[in-house]
Amino acid sequence: MPHKILIIRHGALGDLFQAFEAFASIRHAFPHAHITLLTASPYHELASCCPWFDAIATDDRPPITNLRHWLKIRRLLREMDMVFDLQNSGRTARYFHLIRPDTAWSGQNRRASLPHSNPQARQMHTLIRQADQLRAAGVPLQPRTVPEFLKDRGPRLPSPYIVLVPGAAPHRPAKRWPASYFATLAQTITAWGYQPVIIGSAMDRPLAEIIHAQTPQTLDLTGRTSLPALAGLLHRATFCIGNDTGPLHIAAAMDCPTLTLFSAASDPGRCAPLSITPRRNRVLDCPDLSALPPERVIKLLETWGHPLMQARISLHNKD
Repeated sequence: MPHKILIIRHGALGDLFQAFEAFASIRHAFPHAHITLLTASPYHELASCCPWFDAIATDDRPPITNLRHWLKIRRLLREMDMVFDLQNSGRTARYFHLIRPDTAWSGQNRRASLPHSNPQARQMHTLIRQADQLRAAGVPLQPRTVPEFLKDRGPRLPSPYIVLVPGAAPHRPAKRWPASYFATLAQTITAWGYQPVIIGSAMDRPLAEIIHAQTPQTLDLTGRTSLPALAGLLHRATFCIGNDTGPLHIAAAMDCPTLTLFSAASDPGRCAPLSITPRRNRVLDCPDLSALPPERVIKLLETWGHPLMQARISLHNKD
């Protein structure tokens, strides 16, 4: 049995939350091992809250010419008896060449036996691909559950509230539904008797200002929550609606019902948020999100979303 295990998962945010099942499965399979997570520094606080790791190491992937960094990574890798590469990137392919000859390696970069021998692996959903990798490594998959250690974190807002996520990666503008459309949706949410809450990074604040200008009842929390706090906030939300971006995966991991808006810039078959409870997540995809009218989103919420919202309110009232 390995004494020291390294799990590599740099990010991004949605991928990290989707890896919770894998993290829990590895810990369950190796309860007495010392497990280190190698991740990017923005996720250090979140990782430190997780019960599966004994240590957190950070890797912000500096240029390949940074010799000091590569020596640091080499030292870390050479301490390990086993490495789970959940990142499976070109960069971590290089990490494989830095391990000791007797170190076990799980990931697509292993020369001897590729866990992802299926040529369609890259078209699989992230959760399915990870499960495939763990099975190949002989790790029994644990069931997905809501992370208890995050449930009570974050601000306590008066219920019921619906979370809006108008942002997305700055370099992927095609993934954004227009902020003016979110403003129209926020007006409808207010008319239904819910509090609209806007989340995102500080860079999303201009989008929140557009929404707030049209619907002053919205609460702007952009740039004001840590990742653990955001998880707790989403766990207590009635619903979450937004673009294909990390917070939607947090919402799904916290079992909040989600409606995710996809453009041609990403494939829901590979990366749609999947809730813990079946049928709590839906997607609307439109090649150009500017052509997706608010009325279509509102109609889906009225027909599919309202029963889920009412069920969430009843659940929170019992709590």
